[in-house]
Amino acid sequence: MGMSEFYGARDDAESIATIHRALDVGLTFLDTADMYGPYTNEELVGQAIKGRRRDVVLATKFGIQRNPDDPTKRGINGRPEYVKSAVEGSLRRLKVDHIDLYYQHRVDRSVPIEETVGALSDLVAKGLIRFIGLSEASAATLTRACAIHQITALQSEYSLWTRDPEEETLAACRALGVGFVPYSPLGRGFLTGAITSPDDFATDDYRRFSPRFQGENFAKNLVLVAKVQELASRLGCTPSQLALAWVLAQGQDLVPIPGTKRVKYLDENIRALDVRLAPEDLAELDAIFPSDAVSGLRYPEALMASVNG
Repeated sequence: MGMSEFYGARDDAESIATIHRALDVGLTFLDTADMYGPYTNEELVGQAIKGRRRDVVLATKFGIQRNPDDPTKRGINGRPEYVKSAVEGSLRRLKVDHIDLYYQHRVDRSVPIEETVGALSDLVAKGLIRFIGLSEASAATLTRACAIHQITALQSEYSLWTRDPEEETLAACRALGVGFVPYSPLGRGFLTGAITSPDDFATDDYRRFSPRFQGENFAKNLVLVAKVQELASRLGCTPSQLALAWVLAQGQDLVPIPGTKRVKYLDENIRALDVRLAPEDLAELDAIFPSDAVSGLRYPEALMASVNG
């Protein structure tokens, strides 16, 4: 997402180099969405994987519609007819004949999940997609969806500072045989320790408008990150590596997707695989970041209505 929008200026050459570097070192799972840009990130990924399709498990998402004249305006669409038109657009932009994992980006509360998943099941039967995913769906919605067709993966925000899935979602995934894909495992960059002031963000950076990055919330959350930095220093790793190692330690069925757009940060993230957290390290992180520790909503209030559908 950040390669094309929301997190400051884009640099397509560096982004493509980062994707190529990922594939060269054996990272195969690439995740995009039609609303990133909108549309331009799928085109970027399609360009980057040209000639390397067999190296990639390719995931994209549909369901958040943005107004072409004003991309800040958006709606949620899970109607079966829209599912079919959306996949055609993604296949065209990605320049592929099938998508490995196709997610509903947000649940459309006006359309029964059974109808949306039924349409996705038709796409599987036609060979246009291989597996079905949901994003930010509740445990109850996931259960209903799995009754229509097996859901392969559920993607939701999960990190030290967003532990909501621990309440119900992770247990539901495990009961239903659904993999879990944590997005923003670095807390939208906050857990790296590199962000020390709201002024660090470009004027068009989404985080300027995110509650956790504003005012008193920012100051309180910065105190938590300082404690993560301290533990990382003791363990001989970076805060980013520690945050990713914590997510990886939550289970073999979790596949986090840190959204870096630069080669140097990709290489840093990969080294999180070398960090081994002892039980006492995990306990210390739990003490620093209990589920209610973070100040502020993870999205502006108007967007929070679209999660946990």
